[in-house]
Amino acid sequence: MHDIRAIRENPAAFDAALSRRGMEPQSPSILKIDEERRAAIHAAETAQADQKKAAKDVGAAKASGNEAEFERLRALVGAKKAEVSEMQDRAKALDAQLDELLMGLPNLPFDDVPDGADEDDNVEIHRWGTPATFDFAPKEHYQLAAVQKGMDFETAAKLSGSRFVVLSGGVVRIHRALAQFMLDTHVEENGLTETWTPVLVREEMMYGTGQLPKFGEDSYQTREGWWLVPTAEVTLTNIVNGETVEESYLPRRYVAHTQCFRSEAGSAGRDTSGMLRQHQFEKVEMVSVTHPDKSREELDRMTACAQGILEKLGLPYRTVVLCTGDIGFGARRTHDIEVWLPGQNTYREISSVSVCGDFQARRMNARFKPAGGGKPDYVHTLNGSGLAVGRCLIAVLENGQQEDGSVKLPEALHPWLGGKTTLTADGELV
Repeated sequence: MHDIRAIRENPAAFDAALSRRGMEPQSPSILKIDEERRAAIHAAETAQADQKKAAKDVGAAKASGNEAEFERLRALVGAKKAEVSEMQDRAKALDAQLDELLMGLPNLPFDDVPDGADEDDNVEIHRWGTPATFDFAPKEHYQLAAVQKGMDFETAAKLSGSRFVVLSGGVVRIHRALAQFMLDTHVEENGLTETWTPVLVREEMMYGTGQLPKFGEDSYQTREGWWLVPTAEVTLTNIVNGETVEESYLPRRYVAHTQCFRSEAGSAGRDTSGMLRQHQFEKVEMVSVTHPDKSREELDRMTACAQGILEKLGLPYRTVVLCTGDIGFGARRTHDIEVWLPGQNTYREISSVSVCGDFQARRMNARFKPAGGGKPDYVHTLNGSGLAVGRCLIAVLENGQQEDGSVKLPEALHPWLGGKTTLTADGELV
C-alpha cells in the first residue's frame, strides 16, 4: 500500500512511476478523496469543539435563569452532536474509499528496473552452466520412460480434474529428496530459519501480502472463509503483521516447505501437458524482513541463495530482471531465475525473488523501533522461491535423461536418496 503523504508531496513522481507500468495517472482521484476526507475530519473536530463549548455554557445559562439562552444552547449542543456524527461517518466512508483505491494500486518500480511491455523486454543479468548436448532428441519430463509409472495424470484427473498429478515410486522420492535438500541447504549454509506454517489463512493475511483484493480469482477460498495459500510468502511475511519489533530483531530470514494452491485463472491453454503448471504444488519459500537500508542488498543475497541450489544440482540457468510490464503487483524489483529445460529447448522460470520495500509492511502495519530512538518506521519485506520443487524435479529429469529412457541424478542429491544415483527406465531408483 502507498504512503498518502508521499503522494501529496509529489503526485507527479507517483504518476510517473505508475505510468512505467502502463497505468493512467491516479493522483488526481486519490488527492480528491483525500482532500474531502481531511475536510470532513476538520469539520468533525470543529463541530466537536463547538459542542463542548456550548455544553459548558448550557450550565451557566441554567444557573443564571436565562431560559431562552439555555434552550438555544441545548439545541446547539444537539445540532453539533449530530454534525460531529455526520462528519465522522463521512470521514470514515472516505477513508475506506481511499484505502480501497490505494489497496488496488501496484507497487512502484525502482528506477533501475528496465522499461518494457512484457516478458520479451526482461533483461538478462547472469548466466551459469552450459546446456548439455544430446546424441538423441531430448524429451519433455512426462515423455520419459523413467517417469511413466511414477507420474500419473490420468488418475489425478479422475480424482481432482486437470492440472493435478499423482506421483509415486522413484519419482516421488526424488521430489521429496529435492525439498529436503533445499531446506537443509538454506538452513545449514544460508542461515535461514526453517518454519512450518498453516496453508489456510484468514482473509486479512491475503490483504497483507497483496493477493487481495485484486487477485482473489487466482486463489481458492473455503466455505468457512479461509484462503488456501498460493505461496508460503503469505504466512511467513505475515508473521510480523501488526507487530512493532526492535531493530535488533532484523533481519529475520525464514524458509518453509509447503503445499501451494493456485487456480491458474489466467493461464488457460498454457502448459497443459506435464506438471509445469499445476493447481497444487510444493515450494520451498524464502522470506526476509529487513531494515529499510538493507533490503536492496538482501535481494541480491536471496537471489544468490536460490541460484546456489541450481548450481549444486548442476542445472544450467539464467537470471533476468523483470521489466516494468512484467513485474509483479507487490514488487519494486524482481529477479527471475530460469532453469534450462532441454525437452522444451528453452529456459523456464523456477524462482522469482522480489523486494517489496514497505509496500506489504504498510498493508500489515509492520514496524520496527530504531535502536537509537525515534519514531517507529516500516520494515521492508522480500520473498523468493528457493525453489519450486515440482519445476526442479522437471529440470532434474530432463537434464539427466539418457537415451535408454533412464535418468542420471545430480551427485549433490545422492545423500538424500540413500546413495541412489539413477532412475531406471522402469522407474526404479538404483
